[in-house]
This record gives sequence, C-alpha cells and structure tokens, in this order.
Amino acid sequence: MQPTRTTLLLALIIGVSLSAPHVLAAPASFSAAQSLNSTTSAPGNLYVGGTTVVLTAPVAGDFTALGGSIVTAAPISGDELLLGGSITSRARVNGDFRAIAGSITISEPVNGDVVAFGLSVYDTARAGGSVFIVAANTTLAGGAAGPVTVYGNNIALSGDFAGDVQVTAGSRLSVAPNTTIHGKLSYEAPEMTKIPDSAVIDGGVAYTNASYLPDPGTSRILSLISIGFFLIIRIIGTLILAGLLAGLFPKFAEMLVGRIFAERRRDLLLALLLGFAVIVAAPIVIALLLLTFVGIGLGLLLGILYALLALLALLYAGITLGGLIVRYGMKRESIVWHDGVLGVLILSFVTLIPFAGIPIVFLLSCLSAGMLLQAFFRFAFLREENI
Repeated sequence: MQPTRTTLLLALIIGVSLSAPHVLAAPASFSAAQSLNSTTSAPGNLYVGGTTVVLTAPVAGDFTALGGSIVTAAPISGDELLLGGSITSRARVNGDFRAIAGSITISEPVNGDVVAFGLSVYDTARAGGSVFIVAANTTLAGGAAGPVTVYGNNIALSGDFAGDVQVTAGSRLSVAPNTTIHGKLSYEAPEMTKIPDSAVIDGGVAYTNASYLPDPGTSRILSLISIGFFLIIRIIGTLILAGLLAGLFPKFAEMLVGRIFAERRRDLLLALLLGFAVIVAAPIVIALLLLTFVGIGLGLLLGILYALLALLALLYAGITLGGLIVRYGMKRESIVWHDGVLGVLILSFVTLIPFAGIPIVFLLSCLSAGMLLQAFFRFAFLREENI
C-alpha cells in the first residue's frame, strides 16, 4: 500500500472511531486509493478515502468517506458521514446525513437528520428529521419533517416544513411561492423578506432587524483604531530595519556621522540640495520614461532604485540622528544597533509635531539622501586613496 493511501486510511480510522464508538460492533470494510469506485455491496459499515470517491453499490450499514470529490449513487442503510471538497448525494440515506465540504448537493431523501457545513449547500430532497446548516449560500427546496436551523449569507426556502424554521442571514432570506411552514418562521436579516401571498406559515413570522454594518460612531472608532494600528506596525518595522542596518554596517553609519562633524556647512548644504533635487525630480523623470515604449524598462529600474534610496534615506536619517545624540550626549563615537533604533524612534515622534514635524523629517531625509549619493559615487568612481 502506498504511503498516501496508508495516511488516508489511518485518518479515516481515527475520524470514525472518534465520531462513532460503536463501529467495531458491526462488520466493516476499509478502502483507500487515489481514485476509488466502489461497485461491490458492503454487508456492514464502509469506510473509504481517496482523491475521487464514487459509490455505486448499496451499503448495509454506515458509510464514511474522506476525499476531494465524493459522489454517492447507491442507497445507504445507516448513517452517512462525508468530508471532502465537493459532495453529491444522489441516493436515499436511511439514517442521518452529516457532511463538511466546499460544495454540498443533496438530491435524494434523508430519513434522519441533516447536518451540513460548507460554502454552498443545495438540498432538493426532503429531510425526515431536523436540519442544521451553516453555509454561505443555502437552498432548501424539499422541506423537512423536523425543525430547521440555518446560518448563512443568502438563504432560500421552498417546500413543506413540518416544524419551526429559524434563519440567520447575513444578506437576505427568500421564500418561494407555495412554501408551507407548519411551525414558526423566525429570521434575522438586514432587510425584511417579502413573503409571497401563496406561502403558508401557520406559526407566524418573527423578524429581527440585524444590520451588520457599523454605525457612524463605531466606524469612526474603528478607523482610528486601524490608523493607530497601522502607525504602530510601521514604526515597529522601521525600528527593526534601522537596528539591522546600524548593527550590520556600523562603520558606514559612523562615516556619515563623522562627515556631519567634519564637513563645512557649505558642503552639507550642497548634500541637502542634491538629495532634495533627486527626491523631487526623480519621480518626474521616471513618469516620463514610463510613458515611452523604449523607456519602460529603464523607468522601472529607476523606480526600484528610487524607492530603495528613499527608504535608506529615511532610515539613515534616523540612524545619523541617533549617532549624533550618542556623540554629543555620551561622548561615544562607535555606533551600535540600539543607537539607530533610538534615532528612528525619535524621528517617528518628530513626525507627530503639527505643521513642522513632516518638513523637518523631509529635510533630514534629503540631507541623508544627498550624503548617501555622494558616498555611493565615491565608492563606485573614485580611487581608494581619494575616498
């Protein structure tokens, strides 16, 4: 037996033993294969597994299947337990029907209870017992002999229901003409359902208005919480990147801080103007290149380099600020990772200053961008002795 088949068989045995402790009391058959077509009648319980499962022979006991696509086209004398991606029940089930799948279709009667969990459930047969369904879209077209409970988004009812029907709809509930409900219809939905005149509901209708959209006050609170969460995540991510850059390349950060101390004011002003010109003018040049057929590739490359430069400029603006703080405050020239984290954290708080915060951070980023460009230029084009 292949490993995959062994795994499927073990999963079936475990699932069956948990859901039905009495299985060992009756004869049982186990089968697992990549594609399984059961054409032999089972004298007792039948447990199968596979990517595709098709049942074409009657089962005298319970039927349990695990697979990607499951089709039952033969009667089941006992209960039916199905877990798969797509499930289709085309034969009578004398016991209970329980299924978990993405798509579930029931086209023949179930004498017992029906329990289904999935994205869509389409039941055109009559259930002999109670019905409990949780699905995004549910259609009950055959009615039921017992109480019905449905949770979903879009729910459609038709047929004859002998008991109470309770529905919770996220979008809407629709009741088909000539539908009969001998009990009470209780439903919760955003809008009231128009019940046709031909429909008969003996126990009356109880409607509960449920709006799943927040009111304006709640929306404002959620917006503020979302903005605050986004800012916190952004700050944490920036701190982590700054700590990594300062910890992995401390000499480069020390060089930038040393240049601020050693350079003349005129040289620092030139670096600031260089960074300002690149940050402001580069997007215009990139946009013009993207408008031309031959310049698309170059525009995309420059766009990536521009985004990298902007990110490094912002990070090194904070790292440089942290380096200046430790030089002035702690009289220490070496830079460690937490100096970069400190500088970026201070820079994040500076952005919160009304009116002046963002311009200050922008100018510091422009200065950092200019110094980075000068450092890259010297590294790429000047000889080592001139660096």
